[in-house]
Amino acid sequence: MSKRPAIIDTDVAGDDAIAILTAMHYFDVKGITVCGGNVDFDQEVENALFTVDLYQPDHDVPVYKGAEKPLLKIGEEKHETVEYIFGPNGMGNVEMHPVDRQVHEGHAVDFIIDTAHELNGELELLAIAPLTNIALAFQKDPTILPLIKHLYIMGGANNTLGNATPAAEYNFYTDPEAAKLVLKSGVPMTMVDWRMCMDYGVMDEADEAEIVDTPNKGTKFYQDITALAKEHDMKVNGSAGITHTDSLMIAIAYDNSLMLECPEFYVDVETHGEITRGYSSVDRTNLLGQPANVRVCEVVDHERFKQMMHEVLHAIPD
Repeated sequence: MSKRPAIIDTDVAGDDAIAILTAMHYFDVKGITVCGGNVDFDQEVENALFTVDLYQPDHDVPVYKGAEKPLLKIGEEKHETVEYIFGPNGMGNVEMHPVDRQVHEGHAVDFIIDTAHELNGELELLAIAPLTNIALAFQKDPTILPLIKHLYIMGGANNTLGNATPAAEYNFYTDPEAAKLVLKSGVPMTMVDWRMCMDYGVMDEADEAEIVDTPNKGTKFYQDITALAKEHDMKVNGSAGITHTDSLMIAIAYDNSLMLECPEFYVDVETHGEITRGYSSVDRTNLLGQPANVRVCEVVDHERFKQMMHEVLHAIPD
């Protein structure tokens, strides 16, 4: 069976890199589009190039620069980055050798639009960053909306504690206007939220031992780039290990059977609240009377996800 075509939209740091490796293993990745988010934008681009090279040094998966800032950030205004979680280079301070790979010309938004038209209904979007690039593509050319086969989003918090603020998950908090626009686009979509990932996407010490049971280039990379984030997750979030939000979303996108419960709800995003900006409202009881617009993943087969992680990392050539 041929691999399904997809674009990864990412702000490469930590688990984003593992998610890219997962997507390259299971999908026909047409390109990687970079969005401002976790760390310095140019560092994210370097991280994307390095990760692609790690997996397939001889294969050209194009990397495109996209929006460096959220929709409403202008001039010198910056959004909050999180080097304190992932380290200054976003990769747990792993020493990255220079790679003979360059960013492709053109803007990420145009690449998304052009690829959607080219694939005419077969393109899947794998969004593991703030949704700025996706929103801009939908705004610039609304004719691609019916051409997106499915949009998978790592973002939001299903009416529960966030990780950027008590009310909001980082990707939605960083650009809630983009998230709101995308959620209202009518494109078929699945949301993999922060709290669900805390329940089913955490690899504790026993899980990690199984994943890296036979050391190789992939398992070493995995342990090196997740060490700092693992320490943060355990100290700040009270998790039992490293939380894999982005990798879990990619795994779900490839194999929907990982989702043991995935009801559909009306989901919206708060953009004006003084203390709730970025809050994702999941209308579980239909109090708002709006039609469902998002499939919300709520329960996942953790053991199967762990097996997939093992498979991906051990497929990376030494």
